[in-house]
Amino acid sequence: KLVEVAEAEGAFIIAHGCTGKGNDQVRFETTIKALNPAIKIIAPWRTWDLESREDLIDYAKAHNIPISQTTEKIYSRDENIWHISHEGGNLENPWNEHKDDIHVLSVPIEQAPDQPTFVEIEFEQGIPVAVDGEKMNAVKVLETLNTLGSANGVGTIDIIENRLVGMKSRGVYETPGGTILYKAHTALEKLILDRDTMQYKNIVAQKYAQLVYDGLWFTPVREAIAAFVDSTQQSVTGTVKLKLYKGSAVPVASKSLYSLYSEEFATFSKDEVYDQSDAEGFINLFSLPLKIRAIQKQQLSGEIKGAGNLEKKILKGGDFIR
Repeated sequence: KLVEVAEAEGAFIIAHGCTGKGNDQVRFETTIKALNPAIKIIAPWRTWDLESREDLIDYAKAHNIPISQTTEKIYSRDENIWHISHEGGNLENPWNEHKDDIHVLSVPIEQAPDQPTFVEIEFEQGIPVAVDGEKMNAVKVLETLNTLGSANGVGTIDIIENRLVGMKSRGVYETPGGTILYKAHTALEKLILDRDTMQYKNIVAQKYAQLVYDGLWFTPVREAIAAFVDSTQQSVTGTVKLKLYKGSAVPVASKSLYSLYSEEFATFSKDEVYDQSDAEGFINLFSLPLKIRAIQKQQLSGEIKGAGNLEKKILKGGDFIR
């Protein structure tokens, strides 16, 4: 959108307020270059003689520029509908516990209600479409869950991250609605996706997150991973119920017409669909490589004298290995 507006306005220069230490400068500039390499980029933090956030506050005061930051609350904050991030100030020492006054979206967990809140989220092909039975668009879903999550202290994390530019930094992030959506979506996938698809999706999710973190959104590999994820979501349709309480968002129930969970197969009560004796043969075949390896190790160590034909002994089974 930034490049789109610049082009619409006939602008050939884009300026941003990122410092020379952050990842955001990389994200802005990598994206700008990917979409319109003719646009020139100006970053005052990297060229002016303002060397600290305190310098910026003094500059703003001297030029009557209204800002919310003060030398007491000097946090660097970035906010949108998805989250708010806090860096700097008291957080720069990792031994300092973050203060309650840092919270903007969510209450501290100590101030959350003593009674849990339950919420149901409905998904269609991986996309949230309703909250507590009420159909709504994505923005309304997020606004609704932000309100519920904020009131229950959900979604605040205090982390040390590894910046792309080579240093570690500490940040406190508040993502109430996003946390609830993530927990709900993960629970629904567990009900619907098969084991191999889930495992592989978890693998590519790490790469996807790194690409986004590094500002490499407009790249072939990011687009390819997104296409794979879209394919996995074709059957991720259903409803998840979550319990919100004192900073936690715990999925407590889920249902879907596409569920691979079968109570008839999973029950510990009597059933007519599963022959438990079949498991013995499966385990014998599944563990065969381990059994061969164990016999080989014992042969090499001299524990088995003249073991002979391994295949015959393995097929024969028995208790010849002591």
